[in-house]
Amino acid sequence: MRTRAGMAAAARFSFFRSRWDTHKPNSTQPMSNQTQSFFTSLRCRECGREYPKNAIHICEFDFGPLEATYDYDAIRRHISRELISSRPKTMWRYREFLPIEGEPTVGLQVGFTPLVKANRLASRLGIKDLYIKNDAVNYPTLSFKDRVVAVALTRARELGFQTVACASTGNLANSVAANAASAGLRSYVLIPADLEQNKVLNSLVYGTNVIGIHGPYDQVNRLCSEIAGKYGWGFVNVNLRPYYAEGSKTMGFEIVEQLDWQIPRHTVVCMASGSLLTKIHKAYTEVIKTGLVQNPTSFHIHGAQPAGCNPITTAMKRGTDLIKPISQPQTIVKSLAIGTPADGYYAVHSMQQTNGHAEDCSDEEVIEGIRLLAETEGIFAETAGGVTVACAKKLIQNGIIPPNESLVLCITGHGLKTAEAILSHCGQPRLVRPSLREFERLLGDELIQQPTPVAA
Repeated sequence: MRTRAGMAAAARFSFFRSRWDTHKPNSTQPMSNQTQSFFTSLRCRECGREYPKNAIHICEFDFGPLEATYDYDAIRRHISRELISSRPKTMWRYREFLPIEGEPTVGLQVGFTPLVKANRLASRLGIKDLYIKNDAVNYPTLSFKDRVVAVALTRARELGFQTVACASTGNLANSVAANAASAGLRSYVLIPADLEQNKVLNSLVYGTNVIGIHGPYDQVNRLCSEIAGKYGWGFVNVNLRPYYAEGSKTMGFEIVEQLDWQIPRHTVVCMASGSLLTKIHKAYTEVIKTGLVQNPTSFHIHGAQPAGCNPITTAMKRGTDLIKPISQPQTIVKSLAIGTPADGYYAVHSMQQTNGHAEDCSDEEVIEGIRLLAETEGIFAETAGGVTVACAKKLIQNGIIPPNESLVLCITGHGLKTAEAILSHCGQPRLVRPSLREFERLLGDELIQQPTPVAA
């Protein structure tokens, strides 16, 4: 009998069955000059059946999603904090935990984004120890998606793909377009036709093939599954999904290393498909399993969604792992507007296993969260970041996150990508002619309040 997760996976991938024998890429051999790989197989998350390391993503027995597995005993013998710290400050310093067989070839400068000690925001939220993991400055397209694409396209090249593609709400499209261009791969990105124009431009500029689909993201995703099955392209979030998803772990690894090899007591992660939250959870467990974190204390991972598309938080609050799809999301947070989240079931279980919670927020609270982060810490987050801040505020106010425990907020993309969402909420510049008298008249008492600088 199929489990609930298996049924959800079957619905998610119902239009795609493996056509590997018909549409086999040019090569399945790993790259030459390969380093030691600890990536062992793909395994069904439901029944545990193992599969070869090909471009497949669902179990033929129960439609459960496939996940990369590793030889953790061998990693533990090989890895050390010293070895990691000796490497360049990119996501690839954790390559033993990533599903590639040779050296990385795409996204060599991705990752190791700042972990910002956010004292001013902490004061406003009423918490003592607050950090911002700022993937709004990730290279090259200013979102965490550069992590997942770097892994997916590196693996795509190992498997011999010449054409790569994705279904996207914006950030993934930008990243696939940019990284495919740098790797010399042909690319197609399929997006909802009503996506923010900044995100559309940020794909078009790289010369990719942008195709807008009239319909919500879930319909775009189903079409991509059909295309992947028929034409054998390397869709990063369809047939390459087991590789793609693992890239998100590097955000978790970096948080731990940047906190001097400690796992934060609380982590708040925004959720679309739910994959990022599950992979940060996996990263935390892997650093414990391989001895990089010693004597760990308990940690809690919390999920955040906009109220207009909150299938995962709704399930979590109801105490169930059954995700009820939302057919027509209604939110300004288009990057999180996935009504049928592929990893929703697993996100619920990650939160439950870590005694975490889920929260959601209105569009008005999203805008407030964006402005609060910008005004206190000088970090301009996209709408998804506003969700993270707004939901963290609620979790603190409700006593879920105690004020004396450490908290990391995961900011996943830059605000310039969704500037139109807050354009009418930030006021207008004050205008004046080039006259000192007019300038003084305009500012009035503001000038009197300014302290006089001390002469050197």
